Amino acid sequence: MKIAVVGATGLVGRQMISVLSERGVECSELIPVASERSAGKSLSFQGKNVPIVSLDQALSMQPDYALFSAGSSISLEYAEKFSGIGCCVIDNSSAWRMDQNVPLIIPEVNGYALTGHERLIANPNCSTIQLLVALAPIHRSFGIRRMVVVTFQSVSGAGKKGYDQWMGELKGNENRPKAFPHPIHGNVIPQCDSFESDDFTKEEHKLIRETKKILNDFSILIAPTCTRVPVAVGHSEAVTCELFRPFEIQQLLETFQKAPGVTVFDNPENGAYPMPLDVAGNDEVFVGRVRRDNTQTHGFHCWIVGDNLRKGAATNAVQILELMIKKSS
Repeated sequence: MKIAVVGATGLVGRQMISVLSERGVECSELIPVASERSAGKSLSFQGKNVPIVSLDQALSMQPDYALFSAGSSISLEYAEKFSGIGCCVIDNSSAWRMDQNVPLIIPEVNGYALTGHERLIANPNCSTIQLLVALAPIHRSFGIRRMVVVTFQSVSGAGKKGYDQWMGELKGNENRPKAFPHPIHGNVIPQCDSFESDDFTKEEHKLIRETKKILNDFSILIAPTCTRVPVAVGHSEAVTCELFRPFEIQQLLETFQKAPGVTVFDNPENGAYPMPLDVAGNDEVFVGRVRRDNTQTHGFHCWIVGDNLRKGAATNAVQILELMIKKSS
C-alpha cells in the first residue's frame, strides 16, 4: 500500500502524516511530496526518515492513494495525472468540490455514496465539515429549512502563511508575508477569501454550495458570514436553524448525542461549552449552547467547534481513505 501525501510540509500535510500513523493505516511506503525546494530533504514517519520527492517523481512511484493538500492550482494540474495511473486521489483543495462527477464526502454524513472504485474524491471545506457532522442528523430527523451561520475561523485555516502573519504580529515582526488584508492580532476580520460580485466571499459561497451538494438538498436556505479571528487552531460557528417540524430541546440534544463524530458539551450554568482551546487535537466535532430561538416557531441556536486541521481537513481525508480501502477490498 503506497500512500502519497502531496503538500507534505504544509500544516495540513504534516497533520495528514500524523493521522495516518495515529490511526494505524496500512502503509508499506509513504511518499511525501513537496515543492522542488524541499525535494531531497526528509521527514519522520513511524520512526523512519522518509525522503521528500517532487510531484513527477511521485507519479513515477505509482502510489495506490494520494492525499492532496497543496492548493487548487496543483490539484488542477496533477490530480487527474495521478488518477490516470490508477491512483485514488483525495483532494483537500477547492478545485474539484463542485464538479458534478466528483463526490464530495464527509464519511459520517454521506460516506454511503462511495463505491470504492472512485479515482478522484473531494474533501470539503473545513467549516462545512464541522457544520454538517453536527447538523446533518438534525436535517434528517427534523428537516432544516434555513440556517444562518457565522464562523469564527482560526489563522491556521489560512495555512502556514496565516499562522506566520499572526505569530509575526504577536512578536512585533510585521514584515512577514501577509495572508490577511488587515492585522489579525487583537482583531476580528469579517472576510475569509476574496469578495465576489454579490458581496459574499468565496468562503461563504463554499459553505452554501458544499452544504447543498453534501446533503443533496438544493432547497435549503443558507446565510453565512465568515470571519477570521486571532486563534491558532479551531474554528467556531454560531448557527441559527429554522426547522420544518416541531421539536423539544431534549430531542435535539439526543440527536446530537447519537450522531457519529459529535460530542455534546452543553452545561452553560457551569460555564461548560466548547471552545477552541478545548477541542484542539481532537477529531470530534463539539456542540453546545443549544437553545430555542424564541423569534420563530421552529428555530434553535447552537455553537459548533472543531479542530480545522484535523477533522476539518487531515482526519476527514484519512477517514475517506480508510473507507475507500474498506469498500475496495
